[in-house]
Amino acid sequence: MKVLSPRTHGVVDYLTVALFALAPTVFGLTGTAATLAYVLAAVHLVMTLVTAFPMGVAGVVPLQVHGIVELLVAISLMGIGMFNFGLEQTAGLFYLFVGLVILVVWVLSSYREAQAPPMS
Repeated sequence: MKVLSPRTHGVVDYLTVALFALAPTVFGLTGTAATLAYVLAAVHLVMTLVTAFPMGVAGVVPLQVHGIVELLVAISLMGIGMFNFGLEQTAGLFYLFVGLVILVVWVLSSYREAQAPPMS
């Protein structure tokens, strides 16, 4: 049984956007690590806004596609964190942790529930 409804998942998505946007300041990310955090904040925000679920606005991306993208992002972030790719240790740990959190959210989310119309 999935624990996170599409609405709750949307709230988590907006919190994730805030986490990525604040990460450079809060965790001291610099250079490539900071740029990646800002890009991820922007991409996650756009994806959330265009997803067809209660917290979306445009409703053009099916929730199942949203879920596939999140799974790929989670795996990629865990890879960045594990293999570091020249990032500072703090950045590597941040991306590993965030990737794991996104994976847990993916496992707990109901991507197949009936899609509610986007908020007006």
